Amino acid sequence: MARWRDWLALAAFVAFCFTVAGIGGAWTSTSLESWYASLRKPAWTPPEAVFGPVWSALYLAMAVAAWLVWRRAGFRGAARPLALFAAQLALNLAWTWIFFGLRRPGAAFGEVALLWAAILATVLTFRRVSSPAAWLLVPYLLWVSYAAALNFAIWRLNA
Repeated sequence: MARWRDWLALAAFVAFCFTVAGIGGAWTSTSLESWYASLRKPAWTPPEAVFGPVWSALYLAMAVAAWLVWRRAGFRGAARPLALFAAQLALNLAWTWIFFGLRRPGAAFGEVALLWAAILATVLTFRRVSSPAAWLLVPYLLWVSYAAALNFAIWRLNA
């Protein structure tokens, strides 16, 4: 019975992360071909086709990381790490809304700094519960670091 519970919990974490991804994707799609395409971008901007697969892999890794923490400590034992996880996921979604929904790269850059700090805090708290869970979030932290630099460059090029 516990094995089914574990698999259901993993499915719930995956569904939670990909729900956030889906909402963010919907907001992104409203601006991608019009507003975002018209922005000046640095030469090191990746092709648009890269973003979907990268974010999909990252959201899956996030879900597995949260599941590993839950599996090790439960909701009660991992309340703080899982709350930080939820907070960084909310900040992730907020960045998408600010950048693509509101079309405010400057404000989005300020928000991505908060997101970066929240991801780092999540990595550090996950590490206390499950080292593999923390390591699963490192590519996400690195990608958000890159995304923050890209966000900053786009903001400055279009100010």
